[in-house]
Amino acid sequence: MDPTDNRLLPGACDGKHQVRISVDRGGTFTDCVGVFPVEPSTTNPSSERTAVVKLLSEDPAHYPDAPREGIRRILEIATGRPHPRDAPLDTSNIESIRMGTTVATNALLERKGEPCALVVTHGFQDLLKIGNQARPRIFDLSISKPEVLYQQVVQIDERVTLVGYAMDPRPSAHQQTGGSSDVVVGRSGEQVRVLKTPDWECVRKQLQQVYDSGIRSIAVCLMHAYTFTAHEDKVGDIASSIGFTHITLSSRLSPMIKIVPRAHSATADAYLTPGIRRYVDGFASGFDAGFRDIRVDFMQSDGGLTPVDHFSGLRAILSGPAAGVVGYSVTSYCASRQVPLVGFDMGGTSTDVSRFGGEFEHVFETTTAGVTIQAPQLDINTVAAGGGSRLFFRNGLMVVGPESAGAFPGPACYRNGGPLCITDANLLLGRLRAEHFPHIFGPNENQPLDIDTTRSLFAELANEINGGASTGNKSLDTAGQEKSVEEIALGFLQVANETMCRPIRTLTEARGHDVQKHALACFGGAGGQHACAVAANLGIRRVFVHRLASVLSAVGLGLSEVVHEEQSPSAAVWSTAANQALSVRLDELSTAARKKLASQGFSDPQIRLQKYLNMRYDGTDTALMVPCGGDCLARFESMHQQEFGFVLKDRRIIVDDLRVRAVGSLAEAKLGQVYDELDVLPRRRLQDPQVHPAFVDSVSVYFQGGYRKTAVLKLGALQPGDVVLGPTIVLDRNSTVLVEPDWEATVTSSQLVLDRVSATAGAAAAAAQTDSIRRSPTKVDPIYLSVLANRFMSIAEQMGRTLEKTSVSTNIKERLDFSCALFDQHGNLVANAPHIPVHLGSMSHAVKFQLQRINLREGDVILVNHPQAGGTHLPDITLISPVFREGRIIFFVASRGHHADIGGILPGSMPPNSRELFQEGASSMGMKIVDGGEFQEANVRHMLVDEPAQYPGCSGTRNYRDVLSDLKAQIAANHRGIALLSQLCAEYGLEMVQEYMGHIQDTAEAAVRALLKETRKRHGTGQLKGHDFMDDGSKINLCVDIGDDGSAQFDFTGTSPEVYGNTNAPPSVTHSAIIYCLRCMVQSDLPLNQGCLAPVKVVIPEYSLLSPSPNAAVVGGNVLTSQRLCDVILMAFGIAAASQGCMNNLTFGIPAIEEDGVRYEGWGYYETIAGGHGGGRDWPRGQDG
Repeated sequence: MDPTDNRLLPGACDGKHQVRISVDRGGTFTDCVGVFPVEPSTTNPSSERTAVVKLLSEDPAHYPDAPREGIRRILEIATGRPHPRDAPLDTSNIESIRMGTTVATNALLERKGEPCALVVTHGFQDLLKIGNQARPRIFDLSISKPEVLYQQVVQIDERVTLVGYAMDPRPSAHQQTGGSSDVVVGRSGEQVRVLKTPDWECVRKQLQQVYDSGIRSIAVCLMHAYTFTAHEDKVGDIASSIGFTHITLSSRLSPMIKIVPRAHSATADAYLTPGIRRYVDGFASGFDAGFRDIRVDFMQSDGGLTPVDHFSGLRAILSGPAAGVVGYSVTSYCASRQVPLVGFDMGGTSTDVSRFGGEFEHVFETTTAGVTIQAPQLDINTVAAGGGSRLFFRNGLMVVGPESAGAFPGPACYRNGGPLCITDANLLLGRLRAEHFPHIFGPNENQPLDIDTTRSLFAELANEINGGASTGNKSLDTAGQEKSVEEIALGFLQVANETMCRPIRTLTEARGHDVQKHALACFGGAGGQHACAVAANLGIRRVFVHRLASVLSAVGLGLSEVVHEEQSPSAAVWSTAANQALSVRLDELSTAARKKLASQGFSDPQIRLQKYLNMRYDGTDTALMVPCGGDCLARFESMHQQEFGFVLKDRRIIVDDLRVRAVGSLAEAKLGQVYDELDVLPRRRLQDPQVHPAFVDSVSVYFQGGYRKTAVLKLGALQPGDVVLGPTIVLDRNSTVLVEPDWEATVTSSQLVLDRVSATAGAAAAAAQTDSIRRSPTKVDPIYLSVLANRFMSIAEQMGRTLEKTSVSTNIKERLDFSCALFDQHGNLVANAPHIPVHLGSMSHAVKFQLQRINLREGDVILVNHPQAGGTHLPDITLISPVFREGRIIFFVASRGHHADIGGILPGSMPPNSRELFQEGASSMGMKIVDGGEFQEANVRHMLVDEPAQYPGCSGTRNYRDVLSDLKAQIAANHRGIALLSQLCAEYGLEMVQEYMGHIQDTAEAAVRALLKETRKRHGTGQLKGHDFMDDGSKINLCVDIGDDGSAQFDFTGTSPEVYGNTNAPPSVTHSAIIYCLRCMVQSDLPLNQGCLAPVKVVIPEYSLLSPSPNAAVVGGNVLTSQRLCDVILMAFGIAAASQGCMNNLTFGIPAIEEDGVRYEGWGYYETIAGGHGGGRDWPRGQDG
């Protein structure tokens, strides 16, 4: 876009519907892009002009609707004529309007949708209140469950069931019987038995009562309606006859198995779509002819447009971000080069990251604002780090977000009394120029950004950081190496950049892609200031910044295609014969989808079809959407290997769904033109920017190592072929791009292409600072402490994602019952991703036990699960890997996973009636599962299958195949941790990494000591007491003695002796309960590591309920006694009332079976059912289950 281009729509085109408009209505700003024909000139040969308008999304004092106001301004730019704000807009010049909107998202977040009712099978009225039991904030004691979207529930007295379905491994158990009048074949091909047909008159009365209460929108979701739709169809007919204005049937909206997300989706649609319709109607009323003569499409969450009259709330959740993905994929991806892209969209409150490798990457089940949506959406990850993210110094660490200053008051520099934010850090360092930023601040909205307030607040923060004031621990004081305000501001930017890199690694490395082989596509208002640094952190050497990067979502709308999808359920087992039948069904769906697009004006040549099968291995819950064409089986296995790292050659493959995506394109998008232009573009390096017409100013900007002279250039005055050397600031009307040292930017007709050319001055400065820190290991640099704390946690998280990805069991892959952690060379916990609380403090016991017991060498992996060796209960198997360098152990990594069946007296290995440890399955005090790099399968099989079966009434594992696969997944997770630690040492040096592993533990210790001191002061005494009882009368007794120095003794003397049952809890469980409760009480970001327990001494009487004998049963101690332990600790501190005191474990299954000489694997299932939570000092009401 040329800012000097003032050409108007030619007279011959006036009134001929020639202006194409795209509108992205965001939470803060609305971006409008208009494209219209113009007469070529000698100075500008282009025959099209692009006009851009950016305005506030909410400004009721000046206009009622931001998108309509933006369109009005575009029309004034195109025609040169005024279009009065108070009159309906003239549509004679509008060809099309394409729009992305946050209306549905905001309604969901703010719970401002349409009053609606849920119609559900009798007995399932609380289905969505229970949900999937997710608790995303495990350290939050004040639990607030998401509100349900419906106001009333109607229970329909009906029930159907699938015929012949049992989790019995024998084929005879799956034989289906037909011929009965109450058995029908569903859409998936499964046979369905109707156990109870509703009394339809009763249903009519129930719905009439809802209607009479004023509700006009309902969602209908009945059991097994994904395949058997008759009952839902009839309910819909009755509701329609009564007069309901919006009726959502789950069987039509989302015909997929899993009733919870299907019910959530149906309810969300009933809740959101009426509001969407009202918004669209109000929007249309502002045009003189409505939408009669113009094409209006809305962006859906899947990256495709849909006509305005088909737009629904369910598919609108990611409307705006989806358009951004389309924008960068079309403008920056080249199919012939096949360089995948990482999308980096940094806004005011958050950053969206995504990936494009030639095809849009979709997910089919996501959770937004506590509501699980079952619909295709682009895979976009959001992290709470944007320009308005707040900056804190907490517990010795520099923290960015997740709190945001929002649009008001905004960052401190906005002159509204706001807090320090990322924007302030960029302003202080000179990366954001107040003199070139709009003067829209202050009481009269005519003042520039306030750098004086920003500098003053940073000076206050610098005093706090340099004095170690937030830690209360002199070992963390930074006296003698005080940080300047610039160093501190830069440190916060480094922490923010690392925070934004974590989800990018999730999208790439955790899915088997090498992030360094990607290019970064940067857009959004704040992204250009961070692009080079984020790319450098990831090892990416090229960044694309579109000339319209600040409005790229609106640009993407103009490049998008219309999409319609058809979907149908299936239960077919993959085979050659089944493939033929599935092809017939796909053709039927294709015909329906093509017909739908044809009705919207698309001809056959403009329509292309994409066919998919949703495939998974039998016995797993993770399906992959496999594109059809060629060998689907081979493609499924290839995708499974890429995504999860393995294939299961001996497993049946189930086809869950058939999907056809029909795409209608009015104009063929040309991909990758920027690469073609770069190939032929003559380059001109700006050796002296001050003589170039684009030169604006020469300023000082702070980088690693100090201030650097930096040119400020105007993007609009740069010509294709100009090459700008860093450091340089490139200004546009709506964004700032920082070209950092060691980078250069090549200007093309559409983009700034940033390439990392060397690692010289900037890298040398960084290396010098790192060397300085290495030479002063006793002095703590708060910046490196914060950055490395993020890196340690990132490694633990990536280990967890590797385990989740490569495991096969539902327990680990779906329920996520696992934890991964890093340890220093002494076995002290350094970082534990917040997975399972009972694992948090116990794995260190397991590592230290093996360190004293087994002679370790490089390539070893130790398996341990015995309670006396740091285990919790036997199904939780820990794999420990030492990390060696030059013959000595420098770190440990470990992973712990709950295996659904390891033998014992009952399937699931969670027997309620066990009395001895052997009854609970296989156990090991420690064995080498990998010895010097060699996997010891014979020993593993003996331990899991043979040893448990030697005891009376006991079996070995009932599913050895899955347990073995999950153990190998844990090994893979450990290997991932070792590789990432090695990379970290290569970057920072072993000595520095080990020193900061110690410092991060000191930080946690200081925070816990501060908590204990505050507790002593609040209670007026250091003596705290609490006790409670188990159901059998056993007592847990606790006396806490807090010293003046913030140390504490947790003394459980007086606790009952061990029981001849399974509620005994090994000492590691008690340590886990203590570290968990302490972390909950700190109430701020705290690195969870061994330092939390450093000021704590734990006294547990031997052979008590909390320190049982070696052969005592413990399976209930992990899931029941652990809960009561937390109750007692929180009681002693006066923090919270008792919870239910139990995890409500449900377990069932069958042993291995022989039939006709064939042995069939058994299985065990284990589930934890959420309970309630007690009220507390600051939250008077608890929560039910």
